Amino acid sequence: MSQLGYYICVPFAWLTRLFYSLTGSYGLAIILFTLVVKLILLPFQLKSKKSMLRMNRMQGKIQDIQTRFANNKQRQQEEMAELYAKEGINPMSGCLWSLIPFPILIALYNIIRQPLRYFMMLSTDTVDKIRELATSMGWELTGNKAYEQIGLAKYVHENWSSFQGQFKGLIDLDYNFIGLDLSEVANTKFNIFPGGGWPVWGLLLLPLIAAAVQMMLSVISMKASPSTGNSGKGMMYIMPLMTVIWGMMFPAALCIYWIANAGFQVLQELILNKRINAILDREETDKEREKREKRYAKYQQQRERLAEQQQRYGQSQPQGSRKKLQQRKESGRSGPSTNENGRVGQRPYARGRSYSEDHYQE
Repeated sequence: MSQLGYYICVPFAWLTRLFYSLTGSYGLAIILFTLVVKLILLPFQLKSKKSMLRMNRMQGKIQDIQTRFANNKQRQQEEMAELYAKEGINPMSGCLWSLIPFPILIALYNIIRQPLRYFMMLSTDTVDKIRELATSMGWELTGNKAYEQIGLAKYVHENWSSFQGQFKGLIDLDYNFIGLDLSEVANTKFNIFPGGGWPVWGLLLLPLIAAAVQMMLSVISMKASPSTGNSGKGMMYIMPLMTVIWGMMFPAALCIYWIANAGFQVLQELILNKRINAILDREETDKEREKREKRYAKYQQQRERLAEQQQRYGQSQPQGSRKKLQQRKESGRSGPSTNENGRVGQRPYARGRSYSEDHYQE
């Protein structure tokens, strides 16, 4: 599993490293990384967004079906499937794309947490040698062991003249961005707050800014999809709250990603909502309606063929049953035999087919 995680991180690490080499800024590298990933996923998300907005326009029809067939769930599902087919909608189209940000976040977290192994793509043996050299020069691990490589990368940066050219692939990684150390964890600064100036205040503000942008995104999404119900409204508050908690626990570089990701998503939502709604308005024309009717006719043909196959299969079963029954009648057997000891009144199987009163007697 660790090897699989390594290869998942490879393309993301290459992209982040490329932007760092071009800009010389770790924060800008993460922002540009986020933008490129958004642009790559955009064509796939367009179809999902279009399907979601079209479903919003169908809420009246959906609620009508749910009301008319409230006591018949099977018929309700059939009518909903027919409505989706008629309108050319796949209600599950958005599920996959909503899960994609999670593996990206996990990969980026590993790149941030272990910069020598993932960001620089150094082998474990090389990392061990760098650690040995740093230790011999007086470096000591302080703080959380999970972020050991971050501390090691910072020490390499501070003593770059001693490490330059010693190890192939080693990068002089500077975590400073707008006066903040993006390798620091915000909750470790509470003991010196409100002192410390901008380096401390900025670190504590980043999770709050990330949560605020996340809240803005949730509000825009709710307006675009008012049919999400109470569960969607609950997530509107839960996600920003979780962003604050995680932002305080993880390196500040991850907050930069959350802010950039949510910010780009806000712009995407505003632009796509306007653009796709205009497209949906045009699709209400006779030409587009004719296309949907053709798709629906094809769907109906498939249903009819399936019904015919089921009917043929259903008809074949009684014939076989009738044949066996006829054979049984011809052989003089009307049914399975029973022992008369098992009879109670007119019920021949009341005590079982082979009931015997002397079964347990010696």
